[in-house]
Amino acid sequence: MASVVFYFQVHQPFRLRRYSVFDSDPFYFEDKKNAEICRKVADKCYRPATTLILDLVKRHKGNFKVSYALTGVVLDQLQAWAPDVIDLFKALVDTGCCEFIGETYYHSLSFLYSPQEFKDQVEAHTRKIEQLFGQTPRVFRNTELIYANHLAAFLAEMRLPSGEPRFLGTICEGVDRHLGFRSPNFVYRPPEMPGRDLRSVGGRPFGLLLKNYRLSDDIAFRFSNRGWAEWPLSAEKFATWVNQINGDGYLCNLFMDYETFGEHQWADTGIFQFLEKLPEAIFDINPGQNHFNTVSEVLERFDPVGAYDIHEFISWADTERDLTAWRGNSMQHNALEETYKLEKAIKERLARAEKAGDPVRIEQARHLLNDWRKLTTSDHFYYMCTKWFADGDVHKYFNPYDSPYDSYINFMNVLDNVRTRLAAQPALAAR
Repeated sequence: MASVVFYFQVHQPFRLRRYSVFDSDPFYFEDKKNAEICRKVADKCYRPATTLILDLVKRHKGNFKVSYALTGVVLDQLQAWAPDVIDLFKALVDTGCCEFIGETYYHSLSFLYSPQEFKDQVEAHTRKIEQLFGQTPRVFRNTELIYANHLAAFLAEMRLPSGEPRFLGTICEGVDRHLGFRSPNFVYRPPEMPGRDLRSVGGRPFGLLLKNYRLSDDIAFRFSNRGWAEWPLSAEKFATWVNQINGDGYLCNLFMDYETFGEHQWADTGIFQFLEKLPEAIFDINPGQNHFNTVSEVLERFDPVGAYDIHEFISWADTERDLTAWRGNSMQHNALEETYKLEKAIKERLARAEKAGDPVRIEQARHLLNDWRKLTTSDHFYYMCTKWFADGDVHKYFNPYDSPYDSYINFMNVLDNVRTRLAAQPALAAR
């Protein structure tokens, strides 16, 4: 038996406009370009992929299931520029075969810098998912699958208003150097930690779902590579690989960016035809034994087989599976540290405005906090990456700037204006 867990990450950042040291207006985000990109990706991926998945769910009478992590910032953009995509996701929810995963609202690195901001963003994201789709996320996915033991402990101790644990578990990368001889095709748990409560709903162990990066990356990165020994990849061939898990686990965790379908792998590669045929191929190769499940279903169904002990942060990025894509050089460290230094003062400004009951000051402070939170999105720091070896071309491809240094300078110019607004707000409000 193999339970296939299809999880898709859906995210688009609010990209910054070119902001020079001479700029002084508080409009940092290139809305025209962001709208253009959102609509383009909706045309190439979000509409056709979600329409196909909705059809597959109906065609297979509820036996094909999927999970999504949609960041708050991509939902904001879809609401503004492609609202029909939201309606497609709502139609998927109505089938009962789609589950939404918890996230940080702004796809941020906040857990590394501010546990309170992390918690605030998780709760804001939960409210957004509840508002749009009527679901409360039961499984969490940290930005870029960034994970360590103490993240699991923090998540396990988060509570719903009822007092019940908020999350059944979290998903993360299956990293060879930490797994050793073990397979990612099981449910794991974090190690015991003295003084920490690592139980989830009903007293079950807090669960960990590990990405099977080999099979996931066969679709996400190698599908259209004509130099790959397995090209062309058919649904039938891939189904045999999934079926081989039987006897070496019971899960096939396929975690990837949703943009794999139509954006990273263009339609003319055959990626949509592959996806259309895949469920049937997996069902047919082992009738009655292979299934598709959502993330919470497998955490409720299967018990952990052992501990996945991660002391240093891992992620799903690059060959190293570490944090160097976002914190690998002094520019990134400086930009992150300076960004989070502003958190306390910005939040205190809002608290004082709310206490005073001044609607003008409240609006100013909320706008500033929202801008600051958009700046915490991890993409801004990814664009500053200077790794130019095995995976350097990936960073270069996704970087909208001429160089990482241009990205850093542009970001810091914006951050400097945030400081100026923070200092100027009381005087403006007092007029």
